Amino acid sequence: MEILKDMMMSSLLALVVALVVTLVMGPVFIPWLHKLKFGQEIREEGPKWHQKKSGTPTMGGIMFIVGIAAAVAVTTIIFAVNGNFDTKYARCILLFAISFGFGVIGFIDDYIKVVKKRNLGLTAPQKFIMQVILAAIYVVVLYVMNELNPMIKVPFTNIEWVMPVWLYIPFVMFVVVGVVNAVNLTDGLDGLAASVTTVVGLFFAFASYIAFNEYGVTVFSMALVGGLIGFLFYNKYPAKVFMGDTGSLFLGAAVALMAIDLNMAIFLILVGFIYLVETLSVIMQTAYFKYTKKKYGEGRRIFKMSPLHHHFEMCGWSERKIVCIFTAVTMVMCIISWIAI
Repeated sequence: MEILKDMMMSSLLALVVALVVTLVMGPVFIPWLHKLKFGQEIREEGPKWHQKKSGTPTMGGIMFIVGIAAAVAVTTIIFAVNGNFDTKYARCILLFAISFGFGVIGFIDDYIKVVKKRNLGLTAPQKFIMQVILAAIYVVVLYVMNELNPMIKVPFTNIEWVMPVWLYIPFVMFVVVGVVNAVNLTDGLDGLAASVTTVVGLFFAFASYIAFNEYGVTVFSMALVGGLIGFLFYNKYPAKVFMGDTGSLFLGAAVALMAIDLNMAIFLILVGFIYLVETLSVIMQTAYFKYTKKKYGEGRRIFKMSPLHHHFEMCGWSERKIVCIFTAVTMVMCIISWIAI
């Protein structure tokens, strides 16, 4: 009981610190981005009404990354002072460090877009290679820490599948890189990625605290939630700032790593349902367009526009409605996932 109490207090502290730091940064950081003219260029192939968002500051993900960093630092100091620091809590630092690395990749991409005026930023191969290298570093660190656990929990069963290590390593790398890019695709409307990921973060916070008693994931997930709630104050429609790839790549890594740490990678199909359907909509749209162009001489589309949130926009749904419904769907899927544990 004492351990659970300490975990709860540390987690609440992490949430509050991340929330306050992110909120306080807004009035200073957003005008600074404006001053530097770090505005987002809106791609012409997107919805025409998004053009009015051109010039809105991007790289806002730095705000909640700093908030989460502050929360992790404060709780780390408290654990160290009280003599409670161990490998379980060290996982919290590892979660942040690797997520931060993906945030750096996103920052480079954003920097190229807003400073070098190259709207697409890093090339797809450059992004992919950097992400794979970082995912590999994560696996190596787990191995060195003797924390590489190739066990996977199967939803709705008591089965705990132990993968062969030779299969588990590429599986982990695939999950990390896949989720990172799926969250990146989801970040296309004001408050969408932040809202959905707040719910996902809460799910992993409860799962790690109640079901698995994992210090590191609990503290990190609550810091993530606090940072995102603070960020939503500025990112909700109409957004004063965008998180950019800096934020979305950080969030994608955070979600993937929390699931892997809890041996719940397969649960991401349920918990991250919105991320999944957003990604599938792009894959289906692209594949069908290429197929029909080759067969009929002209490309045809399944959706009015992809990712999926743009399809609903083209159907006349408002951004607020899409964000609310996608967040509600995530809540339902998280409840189903809880039952599946």
